Amino acid sequence: MKIVSWNVNSVRARIQNILDYIKQSTPDILMLQEIKTEDKNFPINDFKNIGYESYIFGQKSYNGVAFLSKVKINNINRNFIKDKRKQSRIIEGDIRNKKDLIKIINIYVPNGNPIETEKYDYKKNWLDSFIKEVNKTLKKNKNIIISGDFNVIPEEIDCHDYKKYENDALFKLEIRKKFRELLNLGFADVYRYIYRNKQEYTFWDYTSGSWQKNNGLRIDHFLVSNNILKNVKDIFINKKPRSKIKPSDHTPIELDIN
Repeated sequence: MKIVSWNVNSVRARIQNILDYIKQSTPDILMLQEIKTEDKNFPINDFKNIGYESYIFGQKSYNGVAFLSKVKINNINRNFIKDKRKQSRIIEGDIRNKKDLIKIINIYVPNGNPIETEKYDYKKNWLDSFIKEVNKTLKKNKNIIISGDFNVIPEEIDCHDYKKYENDALFKLEIRKKFRELLNLGFADVYRYIYRNKQEYTFWDYTSGSWQKNNGLRIDHFLVSNNILKNVKDIFINKKPRSKIKPSDHTPIELDIN
């Protein structure tokens, strides 16, 4: 099974790039973040015409997450955490993969910048709530895949110049500690688990020629619970969509799992 995560930075602005990608890559499930549209304006038929069902948690102009899937996703939940700001940032559901019942959780973590504002406190509180709920969920189902835009640079190797980000909400030590706290519940950061010393990125800013200079960040991740880690075959950061005309500033990450 191929499961893909991609922050598309507006599903409607990127629709042709997304359709082209799906036709070339044929994922079983595509997790989208930052769809930036309400449910009623999501291009459901464009995806239905190529065999994908849409499961949406949208919001006008900002945030928003969705699943596109060729397989049935059951028990869709849009209220995984209590978000005081009521932002559309998490959608979860259950899938069958052979004999395993797997919970898939698609997230778009708050950016948190600037750190001297309430945006940073919101990010910290959001992550604390998320970690708490994941811990509860693990007691019911130990087969969990979490993916999305975490807005966290886990280690120095995951950034083209980490010193520039020492006071950034993506790399602040207390934020990275929360990421490790999540891992310590019983998850692996699949990319870093397989590729210990490889330096690749999932995000390149639109400014300052970041893409051309490869000045990127690895902030999009797949976390797989230890119980099903043995089923992971590979993970791949597909950079081709980032080179397209009018691209998202993120690129897809592709998980291949038995």
